[in-house]
Amino acid sequence: MSYRLSRTQQLHCDIDTAWKFFSSPYNLARITPKEMKFLVKTDLPDETIHEGMIIDYKVSPLLGIPMRWRTRITQVEERKSFTDFQEKGPYKLWNHFHEFIPNEQGVLVKDTIDYALPMGFLGKIAHTLMVRKKLQHIFDYRHRILEQLSLLFDMLA
Repeated sequence: MSYRLSRTQQLHCDIDTAWKFFSSPYNLARITPKEMKFLVKTDLPDETIHEGMIIDYKVSPLLGIPMRWRTRITQVEERKSFTDFQEKGPYKLWNHFHEFIPNEQGVLVKDTIDYALPMGFLGKIAHTLMVRKKLQHIFDYRHRILEQLSLLFDMLA
């Protein structure tokens, strides 16, 4: 069974600031809860996000168990959107579409994640008991951190 998580957040910064922040895999660690021990393993010195880019991570999403996660950037529209797709990791499917919409207040950021868990019926149970709540926690945390960063970006503008 597939699931969808959608989130939106208004940031008080310009599109260039938002794009630069979100298109760097290294910033993902800044907006991921510390207990997940998120680490970018791929060396990407000053590499601009592009279609086909592969990024390896190490993360401990549940019970502190470390896992490898590999994503491929499957779509990029400069300063508008990009999509990361899990090639290897804990999900049967993970497709995360990031969208950036400039407006009078700054930039509206939209996240749409289509995901599925392995193990059929057991995956459904895991989703109900843990995974859905964990993903909501992760994106609630991101919202709080991005709100703080957005205010900082606004003050620096």
